[in-house]
Amino acid sequence: MLKEWRHRRAVQRVKPGDGRPLKRFRWWQMLTRALFHLRLMNDDGRQTVYAVDVKHQNQSEGYVKAHLYLDGRHHAESKVPAVFPVEGGTVEVRTSGFGLKRCHYVTAEGAEHQLIPDPDSAEGRRARLDRAHPALSRCMGFLSSIVLVIGLVLLILQLAEQVTRAPEGVAQYVGTFTSPIDLSAWGNVVVGLATVAASTERALRLRYNWLLDGGAG
Repeated sequence: MLKEWRHRRAVQRVKPGDGRPLKRFRWWQMLTRALFHLRLMNDDGRQTVYAVDVKHQNQSEGYVKAHLYLDGRHHAESKVPAVFPVEGGTVEVRTSGFGLKRCHYVTAEGAEHQLIPDPDSAEGRRARLDRAHPALSRCMGFLSSIVLVIGLVLLILQLAEQVTRAPEGVAQYVGTFTSPIDLSAWGNVVVGLATVAASTERALRLRYNWLLDGGAG
């Protein structure tokens, strides 16, 4: 029930586009922009090309917008999370603090298909690496997960130590806790940068876990 309500709210947020042309992806936009494509076949056999354009850093209004283009022209826009009605279903777009966590075409029957990233985008380059070097890609994905697990464990240990050492905390009930790992200031900086890099790598593959990636954010 809640999921359906959120879906309807997202559809209602969609505003019509202004018809401007889609700008090509530039290499310097790899960390600030995501561009995905979807090709669909109409009932009359004509191919329709949709594109989803999201600028991560364009938050002057306090939120991120997703833009839908139809055959190269601006067709609709919405705050994220966004749900765009398209031929035969909807396109769902959601973001995290590190990029996209969802950009999928959902058919009326409920089947889901991830959109194809633009080959010049960071997501497209990561997908090309996966196709060209699958073993290396799997290793990178595994390493990212391990880094996030380590970062989460360190965060839990530090929080537990701080809570039990608070003047009126839980120490009177469970006693004090001292973390077995005491990182220096530089150590915390290194761990923080590593977890950001790991979550960014996962976002390039549209992988997201509320505990791992949410904790890193």
